[in-house]
Formats: sequence, C-alpha cells, structure tokens
Amino acid sequence: MNASPKSSAHTLPLNRNEPAQLHRRALWHLLWGFALLALCAAALFSGTSLLSLVGLFIAALPALAVFGLPTLPVARTPWPQPVSPSPLWTVILWCLCPVIALILTGGLNGPLAALAFAPVAGGMALRTTGSERSLIYGLAASVLGLFVAGVADPFVPPASAPVLLSTLLGILVLVFTLVAALNTRSTGPVVPLAMARMESALSDQPGLTLVLAPNGRAMAAYGAAPPAIDVDGLFNETDGEGGLIEAVHPPDRPTVRAALSRAQAGQPAQVRFTPRAALDRRVLLVVRRMQGDSRRIAALMLDATLQHARESELDAARSEAEAQAQARARFIAHLSHELRTPLNAVLGFSDMMKHQLVGPLSDRYIGYASSIHTAGSHLLDVIGNVLDVSRIDADRYELDCEDTDARDLADAALALVRVQAEEKAIDLSADLPDHALNVNVDRRAVKQILVNLLGNAVKFTPASGKITLSATLDDEGLLMKVSDNGVGIAPQDLARLGRPFEQAGDARQKAQGTGLGLSLARSLAELHGGALTLESKLGEGTIASLRLPAL
Repeated sequence: MNASPKSSAHTLPLNRNEPAQLHRRALWHLLWGFALLALCAAALFSGTSLLSLVGLFIAALPALAVFGLPTLPVARTPWPQPVSPSPLWTVILWCLCPVIALILTGGLNGPLAALAFAPVAGGMALRTTGSERSLIYGLAASVLGLFVAGVADPFVPPASAPVLLSTLLGILVLVFTLVAALNTRSTGPVVPLAMARMESALSDQPGLTLVLAPNGRAMAAYGAAPPAIDVDGLFNETDGEGGLIEAVHPPDRPTVRAALSRAQAGQPAQVRFTPRAALDRRVLLVVRRMQGDSRRIAALMLDATLQHARESELDAARSEAEAQAQARARFIAHLSHELRTPLNAVLGFSDMMKHQLVGPLSDRYIGYASSIHTAGSHLLDVIGNVLDVSRIDADRYELDCEDTDARDLADAALALVRVQAEEKAIDLSADLPDHALNVNVDRRAVKQILVNLLGNAVKFTPASGKITLSATLDDEGLLMKVSDNGVGIAPQDLARLGRPFEQAGDARQKAQGTGLGLSLARSLAELHGGALTLESKLGEGTIASLRLPAL
C-alpha cells in the first residue's frame, strides 16, 4: 500500500494496536486494587481505625472494573477493531468510591485526603483516544468530592491513622496518576474505522485501484497490479506526464490521455491498452472523477489479456464465418443463374409439346409434357427464391423504389394465385379501401411478398376455405394482412418460421413447399424498413401482417 486517502466521514476511531492498550488498562486496575489492599494490611497491623480500613477497601472496589472491560477481542477478524468507550458503570465506580471513602474518614482533614484526586487518575486510565468522557467525569467527581468533604468536615471527625499510611497513600495516588497518563498515549496510527476497512479491502482485491492526478501520476495505489505494470513507476513524473502514461505502449497513449480528459470533465471512461513492458498483454483501465475533488481521478486497472485473446478468437471466427457465408451465397447465386438457362428451354419445349405446336401427340405424351412443364415451373420458382435469398444474404439485392398505389399490388398478387385458389374452391377476396394507398416501395419485391403469403395460405387452407387480403394506411405506415381459416401453425413451429428452409406441419404439408417463401418475404419486408409478423392458432387459421413505411 503506497498511500492512504483521507476521509471526511464521521466514523468511530480505532487504534491498530488496541489489544496491547487493553492489557495495560486491565493491569492498571489490578495493581490499583492490590496496592490499596496492601495498604489495608499495613494499616491493620499499625493500629489504624476501622473507618480508615473501610475507606481503603471501598477505594479498592474500582479494581473490579477490570472484569467489565474487554481485555481481548472476542473473535479474530482481518478488520482493525475500534476502541470502545468504557462501560458507564466502571466510570461511576471511579467517581463514587473515592468520594465515599473520603467522607467516611473525615474529609480533607482525614488520613485518606489524597483519595480526592483518585477519580482523576481513574478517568485518565479509562479514557480512550477520541473520547474524553471518562476524564471529564473524573474531574467532576474530584471537584464534587472536595466540595462534599469540605462541607462534611465539621460533622465527621477524622479517623486516626499513622502518618506513614497517609504519606504512602498520597504517593500511591500520585504514582497511579502518572501511570494513568502514560496509559492513554497512542500506541499506533489512529484512523477512522470505515477508512481502515476500506484500505484493507482495497489492498486484498485482485485489481489495482489508483488515485491519479489529471496528468496520470499516481497519488495512491491499492491492490494487486496487472502483470507488466510497475506500481512504483506509476508515482513518477516525466516531462509533465505521470507514470501511467509512461507505462502505456506509445500507440495507445493518445487513447489513455483522452480517457483521462473525459474523466476529468466528469464523464466516466474506460479504455484497453497495451503495457509498454509487455506488448503481448492487455490492461483494462476504468477512470472517473472523484466526488468532491475535481483534481483527482479514481481508476481501476485490471488484467484483460485473456479477455482480449477470447475476443480476438471470436472476431476471427466471425470473419471466417461471414466469408464462408458470402462465398456460399455467391456460389448459390451463380449456380441458380446457370440452372435457369437450360430450365427455360425445358419449359419452352414442354409447353410446345403440351399445346402440340410441332404436330399431334397422343394423350399420354401430352400428359407427360404437362407434368414436365408443371415440375419445371415449380423448379424455376424455387430457383428464383434461392437466387433472391442468396442475393439478400450477400447484400447484393437492391431495391428499385417508386411511388405506387398498394391496391394495384394487391390486385396483381390476387390475380397470380386466383387460379390455384379456384382449383381448391377457396373463396379468395380482397378488403381494400376506396381511396389510394400511396407508398414508396419496390413494386416487384412487395408483389413477391404478397404472392408468397397468398400462396402459403392457399397451400395450407383446405377446400372451400376462405382467404382475405386487407390493406389500411395509418400514422405508422401501410398495413396489409393475409388471413385464412386453414390448418394453422403450432406454437412450437411459429417461433422458428421465417428462417430459410424452415417448415411447419407434418410431412405431407412440408412436401408442398421448400421453406423459402416466408423467409424471402420477411427479408424483403426488412429491406424496406418494415416487418412481417405471424399470428396463428392450430386448427383455426393464420394471419400474416406486413407493415411497410408510408410516404
């Protein structure tokens, strides 16, 4: 520990070596009692009066106070122990017993007149650093004893006692007064209890707590410093800059200076730097201005080498994953583009064969041509979806936004799926307002979203079902909903839908799609700054809500 900060808090004082002082106080009390009892024995053999013996015995009673004082701490603790004030009953004993003995033996003219000053000795013995209560009580008791003894002197005859006994008692009181004065001397640095506990806690912490000047020079340091940080060097100052700046690798020094400046301005800051003594390590520095002292900065320094290494590994892994994802997206886009050219030829020739443009064909071959055309069309749609998804993932999908009426997009999407709906006898309707719904969107992308949502609704709505496309325009933008009374979606499936190739339902339902349509619709909505949400109950139907920003 290099320094100790000052505290303005009012706390209970303590003395670090207090157990030794408690031992001396206990020994003082025992010696006082034994000394007076020895005088009693001497007075008994010298023929003194009974009142003198009783007075000496009463004056020895405060020695019992040793049993009411803690001579040792109750339990060992890492914290310094406070100096507790003496119990009140011990102070009362020291104030009353000598006064009573003084009155019984004739007051100031009696043989125990020296006991008038015994409360002062007792008050000094019981006094603790920072508490003068016992000494004040002892002085008051001495004054009171002198006053009472003076008043009672004509009425209480002095007790007989040898002159030697009176002399010894006076010397005894004088000696014990001097010993009591020595007993109250400080036996160690006295600091507030809260400050001592704080210092002990800071010294044992794994990090390094600093009190810094604005230029980075350390004014106090507590705790364990990170590796490669020389604590003694932090207290140095070179060319107007503190040792903290000198301990930092030169490329990181501007960042550390900026953090200190922000802290000095009252803004907490943290920075990670490379120590100059070990370039393979990292140190985290957290700084803030100390309350009530704008010229000092509180700082915490921790070893961040392991954290830096982990973050570097995560950054490398993330970069590698992003590179692989982009490479995969480019590959899929290239492959999809290459597949569309021959597939268009397959669709063209199968359509010619289906309509017998090159000559008559048997019904069997016409059925084959129709199946080839249907399968090819489905495959072309899948490839188109894959291509769009890959372009979005590769950040290569660019929107061509223009002002348009959302009702026109809704009509176009309904027209594309109406044939499929009529084949299943599904009631496909639109709930559109009479006024225009002006939005600025990519017409192709929004129509694709609606077609995908309506197509899903047709696929998963049983025959004679109902599908409704509605649209409204409010302060939050355009809201379009596709509602159906189909099979619905289970709660466990609803949370994961919208990711590529994720499907819900049983195997028969999953066979009807690829899981790309909803993912593509959600991605296109987010490209517009909008959102696509699903609400569904199993067996009751689904509501797909598309929210797009308005003009």
